[in-house]
Amino acid sequence: MADDSRAANPAKSRSRGIRATGRRRKGPTRRRRVLTITICALVSCVLLGGAGLGYVYFKLNGNLKGVDINAALGKDRPKDNDDGSMDILVMGSDSRAGANGSYGTDEGNARSDTAMIVHIFKGHKKASVVSIPRDTLVQRPDCTTKNGKNVPGQRRAMFNTAFEVGGPACAVKTVESMSGIRMDHFVEVDFTGFKKLIDALGGVDITTTKPIHDKKSHLDLEPGKHTLNGENALGLVRTRHGVPGGDGSDLGRIQLQQTFIKALMNQVKNIGLLSNPTKLYGIADTATKAITTDTDLNSVNALMGLAKEMGGIGSDSIDMVTLPVTYDKKDPSRVLPLDKQSRQVWDALRQDQDIPKDAIKDSAGDKGGTASYVK
Repeated sequence: MADDSRAANPAKSRSRGIRATGRRRKGPTRRRRVLTITICALVSCVLLGGAGLGYVYFKLNGNLKGVDINAALGKDRPKDNDDGSMDILVMGSDSRAGANGSYGTDEGNARSDTAMIVHIFKGHKKASVVSIPRDTLVQRPDCTTKNGKNVPGQRRAMFNTAFEVGGPACAVKTVESMSGIRMDHFVEVDFTGFKKLIDALGGVDITTTKPIHDKKSHLDLEPGKHTLNGENALGLVRTRHGVPGGDGSDLGRIQLQQTFIKALMNQVKNIGLLSNPTKLYGIADTATKAITTDTDLNSVNALMGLAKEMGGIGSDSIDMVTLPVTYDKKDPSRVLPLDKQSRQVWDALRQDQDIPKDAIKDSAGDKGGTASYVK
């Protein structure tokens, strides 16, 4: 577990405590997950909220789980830029084990149902988020499982198989291979933890403009205003088939996820958690149980330092796009990255610049047909 002494100087936590290498991106201040950064904000609020800090530290630290990405991947990684920006791989776990069994059969391995690269710009006042469709065909690199078993690389592998065969380290390695960008951190949220977090928040308010009915994701919404509980929120971010006008693909689901994330951010911002310490602690307790992070983040102090650094980022300061893709001619149920446009996206993030609009203009990625159905 990371050293709690890093909390003594949050402004320096990035260069000293959060990254084991001690090199990357000194940085300014504060908040936001796209499910990750929201969680960080909640933890930060608890710690800034006051009483019983010794117990809070002990309890919340005990909730956190970490994966040593640096040890697993070694030195064969993209260059570690030191420009004040930050890149975080956020994934939703599709495990059917334990309490997640109601969503399907447990086949022994978790899968990545959602994958987003969150790029925090230098100055930490805005962010870009790039969603990677799970059905994207990629060149998956050689990986090693947590049990030390070697998994050979594969051409035309679905992106989400990286997490399935090699866990978080393989997912990070695959993203770094695709993008040429070193991931500073990794955060995973699973089905059950996500549902509990939404319920602890009291639900999330959305408005639907079309009916959404999907038996597979347990979702049944008429047009109008809704406060989604955890079960319905999970159904919304997972649905592919129940949205009229959608194409039934992962691309349409991603658009719903991006809309929901902004609604979630606004909900966290508006519910006034600091005025209700009991609810605040309950939410932080739920949030820290819901996530697995890299070992540089798996302490309350590390999360607090990250949360403080991101506090100036609101939902209107986040640009969300889908990796530029086209449908695969050999298998229309899969998509392929558009080489030129994808390079534009990755180059922009690597250079800490806004993603150019023409990079996604001809992409199928943001044309899933569901963008206007939820707000």
